[in-house]
Amino acid sequence: MSDKPKLAMYWAASCGGCEIALVNINEKLLDVDAAFDFMFCPCLLDTKKADIEALPDKSIAVTLFNGAIRTAENEEMAHILRRKSQVLIAFGSCAYEGCIPGLANLSSKDELLATVYLDNASIDNPDNIIPSPSNQVPEGTLTIPAFNDRVQTLSQVTEVDYFIPGCPPESHQIWAVVEAVINGAQLPPQGSVIGAGHLSVCDECSRVKTEKRIDRFHRTWEITPEPETCLLEQGLICMGIATRDGCGAPCPQANMPCTGCYGPPEGISDQGSKMVAALGSILAIGDCKGKSEAEIAARVEALLDSVPDYAGTFYKYSLPGSIIGGRVDK
Repeated sequence: MSDKPKLAMYWAASCGGCEIALVNINEKLLDVDAAFDFMFCPCLLDTKKADIEALPDKSIAVTLFNGAIRTAENEEMAHILRRKSQVLIAFGSCAYEGCIPGLANLSSKDELLATVYLDNASIDNPDNIIPSPSNQVPEGTLTIPAFNDRVQTLSQVTEVDYFIPGCPPESHQIWAVVEAVINGAQLPPQGSVIGAGHLSVCDECSRVKTEKRIDRFHRTWEITPEPETCLLEQGLICMGIATRDGCGAPCPQANMPCTGCYGPPEGISDQGSKMVAALGSILAIGDCKGKSEAEIAARVEALLDSVPDYAGTFYKYSLPGSIIGGRVDK
């Protein structure tokens, strides 16, 4: 080990896109190498858990922890890296809000395991075997990490210093944070979202916005959107109005609606409820004169029925970190 500050990156329940995003800072990786001893990253380096446990507490300058907490191993590593790190950053949407893995909270652990290992047309499992944390084999006891009941965000299991949103974070924002650490710049108060803006994606989207009145919603494959007009005004559910800016609005620029990966704007605690409230104010339910409450409610219901998946649309990235959190057990 050199005398340079140590940098770590851990991969919990996530897809690996955050590691790719870090590599996408391109030649600036040389600056990272010059400033840090990059000493722990399971998908790139062969550092073992025992090596990390042997380090003195707070000996890692910065840990970028990506991925949600799905297994006992994820949770154990979150606590270990909290002890060993001066600064622990929830890096990316999975660690920050739970992201796609967090949609599993709509089902119980038993339901998930049954779907994967039993009720699956592609599975050949005549003995109905479901993995268990511990099994006896001739060589001894074979163990795998326990599958937790729920997906949690990093901050739900340990204290987090900062949050970098995105699925994955945009490379220019990653570099802005790393550069600030390298240069010793003053970071915001603990618990802040960094590597992002303070407003909404709509504020950095160049599309023309007028009065929004939506008479029906479209799936993305149903229409070819006009390239200059606000996608929400064209009936596509664009989450930009309920999503923090800082990404540069690349999805609307590519004629695709924002799906919300940068999380809620500053001051908003629940991204899904923010989006639902926004939609409620722009639905075109027609002339209500002479119509009964039941007729008006039926019109609203018909509009909302064109949204195919409420949870997957409004809480695609934020379910575990939201107010509702997922499945409500009776």
